[in-house]
Amino acid sequence: MGIRHALPAAALLFALALPGSGLASERVADGHLEVSAVPVSAGVPISELIVQGLSFLDTPYRFGGTSRDTGIDCSALVQLVFQRALGLDLPRTTQELAEIGERLKRPQLKAGDLVFFNTRRRAYSHVGIYLGGDRFLHAPSSGGKVRIESLNTRYWNKRFNGGRRVVSNTTAPATPQIAQ
Repeated sequence: MGIRHALPAAALLFALALPGSGLASERVADGHLEVSAVPVSAGVPISELIVQGLSFLDTPYRFGGTSRDTGIDCSALVQLVFQRALGLDLPRTTQELAEIGERLKRPQLKAGDLVFFNTRRRAYSHVGIYLGGDRFLHAPSSGGKVRIESLNTRYWNKRFNGGRRVVSNTTAPATPQIAQ
């Protein structure tokens, strides 16, 4: 039993190319590719998280923004994607997000993990959603739009602070725990 979505074909073709995305295409209709989201593991549909995240591509950035229509910031993007895809209520700010879940180093990252960066001369000032293949989705900054970038670019590689896993890859969403 899969979850069906109609998104622009380019976004879904990208998702299909993600290693371990769990997505399987079924047909193209009216310029949209219909896919069936298959759980990566026995429980958590990480592919649903990715599909939901990709649906925000090209949404304008707005500091403090929480809407696809008026603009969104990085932490609101994370919050909305996790809520819509998994029904998981995450904290609103990047600093609060950096305190939940399991701490990860770059080699441990899997699709659906949060990635954090120092973009304002302080650790954990920016967050995105790791997609796999050293790529992540984020709402960058004023004048920008939600987009996919590589962790390997000089800018992001230099500013990478680490990752957090807030969703278990086993049977159900992990309950966010505040780090002690």
